[in-house]
Amino acid sequence: MLNKIETKYLKGIINKYSKRTEVSKFIHPLHNNAFSNEDILAGVEVLLSQKLTMSKITEEFEYEFAKFIGSKYALMVNSGSSANLLASFALINPKKQNRLKIGDEFLIPSICWSTSLWPLIQCGLKPKFIDVNIDNYCLDETLINEKILKKIKAIVTIHILGNSSNIKKISDIAKKKNIFLIEDACEALGSKYNSKYLGTYGDFGTYSFYYSHPITSGEGGMVICNKKEDYEIIYSLRAHGWDRGLKTSSKKSQFNFINSGFNLRPMDLTAAIGLSQFKNLGSMMNVRALNRQKIINKMKNSKNWDNQYTFFEPNKNVKPSWFGIPIIINKINRTNKNRFMNYLNKNGIETRPILSGNFLNQPSAKLYKLNPENLKFDNAQMIEDKGFFIGLPTQNISEKKLNYLSEKLMDVGKFQNIIDF
Repeated sequence: MLNKIETKYLKGIINKYSKRTEVSKFIHPLHNNAFSNEDILAGVEVLLSQKLTMSKITEEFEYEFAKFIGSKYALMVNSGSSANLLASFALINPKKQNRLKIGDEFLIPSICWSTSLWPLIQCGLKPKFIDVNIDNYCLDETLINEKILKKIKAIVTIHILGNSSNIKKISDIAKKKNIFLIEDACEALGSKYNSKYLGTYGDFGTYSFYYSHPITSGEGGMVICNKKEDYEIIYSLRAHGWDRGLKTSSKKSQFNFINSGFNLRPMDLTAAIGLSQFKNLGSMMNVRALNRQKIINKMKNSKNWDNQYTFFEPNKNVKPSWFGIPIIINKINRTNKNRFMNYLNKNGIETRPILSGNFLNQPSAKLYKLNPENLKFDNAQMIEDKGFFIGLPTQNISEKKLNYLSEKLMDVGKFQNIIDF
């Protein structure tokens, strides 16, 4: 631990450096400077300790995370993608009861992320895509029926931009049919459905601490579960397949390999920064929610407002952890939407598509023939054609910036009716 004099000295250095750091080229970036002085000091302490991986600070973060989220176990990894990888490979592991087998099918929404999908395919499982709900961009549980579930052995839900479909209903279906459920909550840390945190309804919940996510450690992720069997599987898979550190370890050797494995271990540096950020999750959520409402209100109160946009509101059961504002442009085609996004980027407002868009349009989906029946997913396609999102800062947004955002976003009318000849 640093003493008071050392802490004061380092804070002085950090303050001087922060004034010299390069300012973003964006007036309104997708994410702002994420690290506080306390976060940086936490990282410095780890570096000075020379304990760089898998020491007490990582265990402390895992313990605090599980306690907060309401799960029995939490395991930190080096990214949200790695969290999905562990959850996926746990489902086919020989140590798991009723494990899945090569060729088994899983259900996944047509708007998804690459590394929510591919680990399961890499396990030898077959994807079955389902459309999303137009009101929240997540898996549409109303489309789940006996015909769809006939061969389904696992379901993957993706809580896009902190939101959720009726995860309780999906969870109930999975339990009734003995179907495994993975919740990808990489964008939804802190979000709740029926006062229960997203990620805790399934067999596994996965989270990301990437730079633009609800909290960040630069890179990093977490997997949660409630079964001891599942925890021991992902624990050994995380680090080479050995049992070192497990309470059930034989302790005959530090190199006792009980399973297959990867190297997905996090650094203590990221654990220390993540834990420091985690303590401020609630305050950051509140500021983002307030900024979201300010931006939407400013636009709707503009003299130029003419229902150019649709902003979805979560249903009464969902309390989102917003970190961006998803926006649908009414009355625009895909080409003109892309032109408008470029216009916003050039004018200092950073934009991004909503996740992958309709994933079946991605080159990799075509390369691996993931949609052999050429099925259509109308809602996913509409969101890809008309949707984008902008960021939400963790500091209170100024009136000057609000006015600028509103002015530029109201320029969408210049792009809605462009005709190419």
